[in-house]
Amino acid sequence: MSASKSTNAPAARGRNFFFAPGPTNIPDRVLHAMSRATVDFLGDEFLALQARTTEGVRRVLKTKGTVLFYAANGHGAWEASLANAFEPGEKVLVLESGYFSQGWADMARDLGLVVEVIPADWRTGVPLDAVEKRLAADTKGEIKAVLVTHNETATGLTYPIPGVRKALDKTNHRGLLLIDTISSLASIDVRMDEWGVDIVVGGSQKGLMAVTGMSFTGLSDKAIAKSRTIKPRKSYWNWEAMLATKPQRFPGTTPVHMFFAIDEGVRMLEEEGLDAVYRRHTRFARATRAAIAAWGDNAKSGTRISAKGFEGKVSSLELLCADQSRASDSVSAIILPDGIDGNAFRKHAFNAYNIDLGGGLGPLAGRVFRIGHMGDLNEPMLLGALATVELAFSTFGVPHKANGVSAAIASLKDQSA
Repeated sequence: MSASKSTNAPAARGRNFFFAPGPTNIPDRVLHAMSRATVDFLGDEFLALQARTTEGVRRVLKTKGTVLFYAANGHGAWEASLANAFEPGEKVLVLESGYFSQGWADMARDLGLVVEVIPADWRTGVPLDAVEKRLAADTKGEIKAVLVTHNETATGLTYPIPGVRKALDKTNHRGLLLIDTISSLASIDVRMDEWGVDIVVGGSQKGLMAVTGMSFTGLSDKAIAKSRTIKPRKSYWNWEAMLATKPQRFPGTTPVHMFFAIDEGVRMLEEEGLDAVYRRHTRFARATRAAIAAWGDNAKSGTRISAKGFEGKVSSLELLCADQSRASDSVSAIILPDGIDGNAFRKHAFNAYNIDLGGGLGPLAGRVFRIGHMGDLNEPMLLGALATVELAFSTFGVPHKANGVSAAIASLKDQSA
């Protein structure tokens, strides 16, 4: 379907409403923290900043383990985790959740690892009993790790990591547990040590509210010990070289201003209080889901989604995540009715109203749009975005019930009582 009304040029008035699920809005405080002359990355001022930032990220991860930073986006931290901890030919088990779980699995294959994927409907994820069953069957210990995308940015689905840890423990499995927290950290509670996670992958550009370009890994002693048993086959990503100095030395020039940004982002999080940050994200996610349910009149099509695409018809707007217990508190993916071009709808929303929404990835392209509700966000921003989405539905011709914003307001009101 094409737009009934649309404009051809982006709106120049007002401030852009950025509601894609990452990168997120960068607070003025973070921008100002970076707006300064550079400093010597070997000087005392910066070394103190680096140590302070490392401790701050460690607190957000809730770990006493090692944290290593990379001048790279999250894919760099993905690769560092795989290249340092595993030999070519070793097997890893990936829990399917969507586009990014696929990407991590593909990278592992590219690095010569044997990858086994537990397939799943992208709307629900892998049941925990299926994880336990597969681990119990691995009597020879061929599986060296379980890889989980904690919060799948493409589908708005969150895995219960304590449940995955329980499956490993119950089966006495010795494999490492790796989780990708790029779209969950600082938006959804992450407890690295309590959950028994060996490697956590994180990034700067979402819940930490900084610019894109810095990623990191939280490492358990078990992960570091495993890395020391394999033949080195990396240079830039080499943990051993990074661990040789305190604080960590970068291969080449240190990205100084990224540390200023992350340090300020962590300061803002801790001023609000991490528990309060998580409660705020839960409130906003529930309000967003209330709007989506109202727009689609609580539609439940029963459609399944896999890497091969959609199975079934969709006649009304609905939340992609069909398991409410796994619905993300940082991003919501919305399935559009059959015949509606999701990319054209997003372009219309941007051109007409200066709002950025996330698109569908992989088999979701053109069928889904995404609303990011994470990071530096308050009630007026969220309600403004939801109201603008509802307006864009009307002017583009997306079938919907016109009471989503009222439902969101009611949700926020109920949660404030």
